[in-house]
Amino acid sequence: MNEMRYISGAVRQFSLWFANGTIGYPLLEGIEDYYKTIQEENSFVEQAFAVFMNNLQVDEMGNVMNYKHCEKRAAQYVKSYFDTTYIVDPAFEEWELELHPVSKESYAY
Repeated sequence: MNEMRYISGAVRQFSLWFANGTIGYPLLEGIEDYYKTIQEENSFVEQAFAVFMNNLQVDEMGNVMNYKHCEKRAAQYVKSYFDTTYIVDPAFEEWELELHPVSKESYAY
């Protein structure tokens, strides 16, 4: 299970930087503090995490191969959410924005 620590670390780091408003620095400079929006319109948080996770590539040893790319793509989504004039380049592909279900087994104790 040690192989999962890198995935866990990537998600932990992304979560921290997301909560601090520093993902994709300096891409989000000038975007107003989004803490209030997280509380009021939290679906953008779910979508940003989906973009991050859908882009995540892991090798056979569990090493995360593209953390900065995932962070940048999620930051681009956040920026486009708050700045409607921002053009995501390259544009998001459909698979990047997919929301996947949680398996039924994961709810078992």
